[in-house]
Amino acid sequence: MAQPTDQTRIVIGRIAGVYGLKGWVKVISETAPPEGILSYSPWLIGTDVQVRKVAESKLHGKGLIVRLEGSHDRDTAARLVGNDIAVTRAQLPPPHADEFYWFDLEGLSVITSEGVMLGHVDHLFSTGVNDVLVIKGEREHLLPFAWGDVIKDVDFESKRIEVDWDPDF
Repeated sequence: MAQPTDQTRIVIGRIAGVYGLKGWVKVISETAPPEGILSYSPWLIGTDVQVRKVAESKLHGKGLIVRLEGSHDRDTAARLVGNDIAVTRAQLPPPHADEFYWFDLEGLSVITSEGVMLGHVDHLFSTGVNDVLVIKGEREHLLPFAWGDVIKDVDFESKRIEVDWDPDF
């Protein structure tokens, strides 16, 4: 997997359904907190990349509803349902020292402190307690992203992550 560039599209949410008759849609946000998705503009919607700005937004129960510029009726809103919401990497703030965006880690080699290659980071997910690296190699490994305990070093120049991990586990 290629490393992200400033123009790489990063998915930050999805349009899950329509809301009402006046062009509003339900949004599932991948940002923390969920309303953080509203701080990014413009949104890149779908694979055909419609560039849209949020005209109005509201917290609704545990979710978020928005009306995008140019969306004034239910039919227009319905055509957006199921599409991803993305931004370019350049729109994201730079991470702090020892912080990483998940997509920056995807594709990196994962090697134990003893030099055993486990594979490459396929993706990450959160358990609520910690983030988990999914490593694909000869077999799949699930490693907690525990800085210092499991994760010893992340080296973007050599495109590798050093871990303290038993390869048989």
